[in-house]
Amino acid sequence: MSRLTVGLMSGTSADGVTAALVQVGAREVRVRRFATYAYPPALKRLVLAAPELRAPELSRLNFALGEEFARAARRISRGTRPAAIGSHGQTVWHGPDASPPNTLQIGEPAVIAERTGLPVVADFRPRDMAAGGQGAPLIPAFDLFLFGRGPLRAVVNIGGIANASLTGRGRLFSAFDAGPGNALMDEAVRRATRGRAELDRGGRLAASGRPDESLLRRLLAHPYFKAAPPKSLDRSAFGPALLDRAYPRLDARRLPDALATLAELTARALWFAVLENAPGPLAEVVVSGGGAFNAHLMRRLAALFAPVPVSDSAAHGMPVMAKEAAGFAWMASRALDSQPNHAPAATGARGARVLGKIVPA
Repeated sequence: MSRLTVGLMSGTSADGVTAALVQVGAREVRVRRFATYAYPPALKRLVLAAPELRAPELSRLNFALGEEFARAARRISRGTRPAAIGSHGQTVWHGPDASPPNTLQIGEPAVIAERTGLPVVADFRPRDMAAGGQGAPLIPAFDLFLFGRGPLRAVVNIGGIANASLTGRGRLFSAFDAGPGNALMDEAVRRATRGRAELDRGGRLAASGRPDESLLRRLLAHPYFKAAPPKSLDRSAFGPALLDRAYPRLDARRLPDALATLAELTARALWFAVLENAPGPLAEVVVSGGGAFNAHLMRRLAALFAPVPVSDSAAHGMPVMAKEAAGFAWMASRALDSQPNHAPAATGARGARVLGKIVPA
């Protein structure tokens, strides 16, 4: 059956809520419209500080984000009547290697259900983790749905963290978080400009800088890059602490070289991981997420992967900023039909499960 579903996603960069209105069918998904609704500055600061918040503050943030997610769902679905909402929530902690493994996404789904009058499927990661998986990445199941019937491709999403799915020929061969995406670059811009800017728009500053090869070698020696899949990351692994060590005194004068180095770290880590895990020659690399708008980063990926072509997901009918939200709409629709909606090959779970907790309308 075909089901009109809203997908909601907020990534590690904490820019805001991306909402997509999606027609989910048995063999295809069509994004009818999508938008990203920015968090108010004070709320964004709280989200970025969430891992250090006390329990009362974290509880308030959970409900405040529920209100933000509900507003996004209402705005994107205006004039329509969706059947359901799939909400990833906002990750504040992801500890797949902790004892016991644990993960936390907030954005209270009961609030979303109350404000919209729609059933909500949310909190997808814990069931995968309870089944022995990493709890992430979850979108590779959607990548398999979108691209699995074609040739072998690396389907890449570059948000705060970069992840990749190696799919085609009817199967998902491997999927993993590859390393940092935009998060380190965005944090560097915030620091060097003292909050006056949030990102290197189009990668223009990075393009004007020169990578520090000595620092790059040290950064690429991080043990995460040597680990075999399945593997997934919390934002903290490649976050402010790493930037403190790499650039203890970052200012506007040093920013272009720092951004060139961090962009190169993102590009090379992704390239290494894809080549190391690909089961054969790739037909294409398909990029989605905010990183697809960083022209410098896309040029570096094209140079590294050459002669394999690098495109973006829009060339395949999936808007680059809508793919993850659309993926959670698809996952929610499958959960409502009691169908498995993740990829154990990506997460390492013991078998196929139906992920997500359902809050009735």
